Amino acid sequence: MRWIRLSVDGYTAFHAMADVALGIVFVLSLIVLHFDWRIGIPALLLFFYLLYYNSKAIDRHRREWVKYIETLSANIDWATKNAIFSISIPLVMSELDGTIVWHNEGFADIIGKEEAIIEKNIADYIPNLNVKDVLQDKKKDSIEVTLDDKVYKVTWTHIKIDEEIGDNKIILLFYWQDVTEQVHLEQKYNKRKLVIAYVQVDNYDEVMAHTEESKRPLVQGEMEASLSKWASSLNASWQKYDRGEFIMAMEAQYLEKLEKNKFSILDDMKEISAGNQIPITLSIGVGVDGESPSQCAEYARSALDLALGRGGDQAVVKRGHKLFFYGGKSKAVEKRTRVKSRVIASVLRDLMEQSWEIFIMSHRFPDLDSMGAALGIYRCARHIGKDVFIVLDESNPSVHYLMQKLMEDEEYEGVFITSREAQDRIDSQSLLVVVDTHRPSFTEAPKLISMAEKIVVIDHHRRSAESIENATLTYLEPYASSASELVTEIVQYFDDKIKLKPIEANAMLAGMTMDTKSFTFKTGVRTFEAASYLRRSGADPTSVRQLFQDDMETFIARAEAVKNAEMVLPGIVFSKCPRGIKNPSLIAAQAADELLTIHGINTSFVLAEVDDDVIISGRSLGDINVQIILEKLGGGGHMSIAGARLEDISLEEASDALLQAVTEYLEEGEDK
Repeated sequence: MRWIRLSVDGYTAFHAMADVALGIVFVLSLIVLHFDWRIGIPALLLFFYLLYYNSKAIDRHRREWVKYIETLSANIDWATKNAIFSISIPLVMSELDGTIVWHNEGFADIIGKEEAIIEKNIADYIPNLNVKDVLQDKKKDSIEVTLDDKVYKVTWTHIKIDEEIGDNKIILLFYWQDVTEQVHLEQKYNKRKLVIAYVQVDNYDEVMAHTEESKRPLVQGEMEASLSKWASSLNASWQKYDRGEFIMAMEAQYLEKLEKNKFSILDDMKEISAGNQIPITLSIGVGVDGESPSQCAEYARSALDLALGRGGDQAVVKRGHKLFFYGGKSKAVEKRTRVKSRVIASVLRDLMEQSWEIFIMSHRFPDLDSMGAALGIYRCARHIGKDVFIVLDESNPSVHYLMQKLMEDEEYEGVFITSREAQDRIDSQSLLVVVDTHRPSFTEAPKLISMAEKIVVIDHHRRSAESIENATLTYLEPYASSASELVTEIVQYFDDKIKLKPIEANAMLAGMTMDTKSFTFKTGVRTFEAASYLRRSGADPTSVRQLFQDDMETFIARAEAVKNAEMVLPGIVFSKCPRGIKNPSLIAAQAADELLTIHGINTSFVLAEVDDDVIISGRSLGDINVQIILEKLGGGGHMSIAGARLEDISLEEASDALLQAVTEYLEEGEDK
């Protein structure tokens, strides 16, 4: 439209020059009049005539210019309308209620309707196009619509129309763009995206150690043959890079197949019987949706570490920041070697010696296991002369008796500090040791984790999606019965001359007793060896038993919770603690344990109200993995003991959500 601007500018300049000329004539007329009135008066008359003529000329030109502009506007409007009507892109106009007021031939062609569709609703022809949603969603201006195997991108805009009656009317104009080819290309790309998988036989050494030497090559051959057959079914490239360790590369379309059958290779591998006395289990880490092959490999390695940290015999798929878990329903295999414990003890001592102060922290509302582990680490740090503090804001009723006994000893005066005090003291030269949890949100003071530069994590729970990422040293062994068992082994290798106090040995033994249900669950050879060491260090079974004593009110509340139990599924019971009881978390846990002593019950869940939230304690004899069930509700734990906390929910709603999680778990098992 540059020529229009030039015309306007020329028109304006012409009249400006005329005004200047008239001004000059007027000034000259006055000068002449001053010297000779006979000539000056005609000159003034001439000026007024020119002024009148110029005014008439300007008015005539203005009318001509307006007419020109109106004609030009009409031509432009006609051209615009002609372009809209003749454009090849499908268009349709509707009112705000979806009533079609106009469409072009392109739109009629894509919906395949020969009859008149004016005054019909657009939703009658496009079911997934809701005009109300279009109006409400201000951030969205397009959707994808599929019609007759074709995909269209529908974009809309609001048009304001000035009607003759003077009211303003809003209509919607929809543009339809055929993106079928683009969508097909995206689908093809998504199917052929690179997927990296790390596969590890997580009990390779144990399998070979319990297989006759003459049959070991046969077992290894069967193992690799099964993996080769599995890789071939996925059209994958695979390579062995270490004993019992493999790497695979495949397309994303085959990952969908794996997820659909719940990684059936996990079960197939267990069926190998070529002379091996121990079933073979796999851990698989899969990485996809990385920005590069190296990032996919990084995702896969991280997923494998997570699968191993959760006890093995499972697959973990990492899609960017999202994690998906498959398998993990078998018990963790006990590692009989103590080499790792010895290494951990050595590294821990080095870290302590390099630090000025040691801070020990467990999960919120610590139990006997976390307190026992904390006291074991405390003794190690005090043995080398370090200042040690245990972070504790609020103790659990289950450890009240232990805390009373500790407070009677002058050595522990000032040892227990609040999280705020810890935050004021901790610095770059401090060491933070987290015991009995690896989830930042579960700790006594999550802020301390971000403040500490050196962190050690010691835990026996299966690794969850949430974990302390910046730990200097992580000792996570899901096979172990308890954190107290792990710390007991560390104490033995920390220094031969270290000497536990009886109260510390009692607390650690009590922690092991609690998590093993008096040495009936998750109890291996190393568990008894650790208990034996504690007994030699001064632990007294009678004193340990006193740590578990309850008052009459707690006993009655626990009995009431057991009484309220209902069999929701064969072998699975739900129960609800009475409202308004003291120590609901403790009673729920104890009631869940108590229910497993009843014949016919193999899994128990006890719910209790805590303020506006509901806590769930889950227990199992081992056939059902309560960790996987409660992870669906945001909780965690390990196979036979787990818990969860649901915020802003009623007991009835929490019970319904729990039942759904249990049902999903059982259905997944049947699908496998």
